Amino acid sequence: MANTKSAAKALRSSGRKRLLNKSVKTALHSIEKKFLGLITEGKKDDATKLFPEVSSALDKAAKRGVIHANHASRQKSRFAVRLAKVAAPAAAAAK
Repeated sequence: MANTKSAAKALRSSGRKRLLNKSVKTALHSIEKKFLGLITEGKKDDATKLFPEVSSALDKAAKRGVIHANHASRQKSRFAVRLAKVAAPAAAAAK
């Protein structure tokens, strides 16, 4: 139980923020999992279409302070590398 008025307010606002952060993180994890699933299955075209959405979701989460900006940047970079690896064998096989 909060001892002061400001502590009670902080408790209320942190509860609201926790719920908002949780919903953003859940959506972010879902889209990341979907993207990584497409890459694992080798569906280059679908993964390429989904990559801008994943990137945008990471940027929005960073902008809202849900995740750190460096974390978002690192994840986008790693996803781009994995997408390129899926695209490269397909291009090599076509030759």
